[in-house]
Amino acid sequence: MKWRSLFTVAATAAVAFAAQPAAAQKAADTLRAMWLDPVVNIDPYYNNQRTGLILAHHIFDGLVFRDPNGFTMKPLLAESWKWVDDTTLEFKLRQNATHHNGDKFTADDVMYTIGIITDPASGISVPSNFAPWLAGAVKVDDYTVQLKLKQAFPAALEYVSFVMPIYPKAYRERVGRDAYNKEPVGSGPYRVVKWEAGQVVEMERHEGYYEGGGKGKPAIKKLIIRQVTDANLLTNSLIGNQVDWVWQYPADLVEKIAALPNAATLTQEAFRVAHLSLDAAGRSDPKGPLTNVLVRRAIWHAIDRASFTKNLIRFGSRVPDAPCYFTQFGCDPAAAVKYEYDPAKSRALLAEAGYKDGFDIELVNPGMLPSWIGAIQADLAKVGIRAKVSTMTGVAATTRIQKGDVPMYLSSWGSYSINDVSAIMPYFFSKTVDDLARDDELTAALRAGGSVVDPEERKKAYAKAIHIITDKAYWLPIGTYVTVYGLSKQLDFKAYPDEMPRFFWAKWK
Repeated sequence: MKWRSLFTVAATAAVAFAAQPAAAQKAADTLRAMWLDPVVNIDPYYNNQRTGLILAHHIFDGLVFRDPNGFTMKPLLAESWKWVDDTTLEFKLRQNATHHNGDKFTADDVMYTIGIITDPASGISVPSNFAPWLAGAVKVDDYTVQLKLKQAFPAALEYVSFVMPIYPKAYRERVGRDAYNKEPVGSGPYRVVKWEAGQVVEMERHEGYYEGGGKGKPAIKKLIIRQVTDANLLTNSLIGNQVDWVWQYPADLVEKIAALPNAATLTQEAFRVAHLSLDAAGRSDPKGPLTNVLVRRAIWHAIDRASFTKNLIRFGSRVPDAPCYFTQFGCDPAAAVKYEYDPAKSRALLAEAGYKDGFDIELVNPGMLPSWIGAIQADLAKVGIRAKVSTMTGVAATTRIQKGDVPMYLSSWGSYSINDVSAIMPYFFSKTVDDLARDDELTAALRAGGSVVDPEERKKAYAKAIHIITDKAYWLPIGTYVTVYGLSKQLDFKAYPDEMPRFFWAKWK
């Protein structure tokens, strides 16, 4: 079904809605959500999906909670914390928390979790969240734990709060990793009652959830999240009152959905940045055109980012000058070299580089919207760069990127919602498999920024990195994402820029 016919259905449905009561699940106290990114492994350290992270924040708790209202740190499984020295972070754990199966939470659960995420043999999905800075942990007593850092890392609490859920040691050891994924147990505000991989997660409020944490006990008793791959089904389900919450549908549907009698829409700029990455190191072709800095600068001048954000992303999307999100610590736009949209200058740079007639190149699309990839392709064509688009799944694209087999790709990065540039620039420029630049000076600057305590020294190091990335045109920030939500009008839900829907704070009107 095409979008036009979808809203023919919607118009017909709207007439029916006016004649009958809404079917939202307020009476059943059940929030029904639906999204397009199916999770096949609910174990929080064994998927790298945004949707997996969302599930983790509802089923599990970490040591601390970052309140999105002001980005302040609040207690969760830890009641208090302090820096003992530059590389030791101590947590006093709460004694009134239990896991969903009734086991008491203790320091042993923290030690078990840290042991897994610091062990290279464990095969967690995103080791880069911990490997650069976390050395291990020391148990002081049953309710005191110290995290040991490899070096000073001022952003440590950001990572602890957002990407470090705590396992229930006794249960997971008893059932094993595979069985744990089938019947997960955590200590978060919701417990899993039904789980079908890639299809549905049904949860109920954890009635034994402790008082005094930053999340609080959920107002809505039941939460059902259906996972689909059909965008039409997603939107039709909201139109037909089959779900109460959806997100990340095409921006051109926002006004149409908002006009329906049963639905409301929200838009919220997110940490996520759409970007164009270029193989400057020549991993895919050692003598390829992208190894020439003049060619890369030509590409940056060729992309009409202002038009892209205004007409494709929409709803207040902005063009960042620096390769990071505006509020992240160390994201200094003044350090960036600016690139205006200028096709004539782009063509002149290509000619200077020896490509007067342009060249052919592959542009990999890891599942981005066709209209987005088409806009980039068209802009490049205007200056003589003939980009052949290869569309594939995100997993397939990542595999090729990490093998060094991708000259150019359009994607996005959400920094795991961590409000620090250590969550974005080092991922792409630290000599890892994802690094398409392999720049020694740049890598050194990023390591310096992540290993000093003095905030002003950190800013200087990150400013240097930003200047190198933009001067050498490695990674083009195209625009910030704006997340779009569709809601039942009976649901009270607030969106935040960190792309973390907090269903445990939702309530019925």
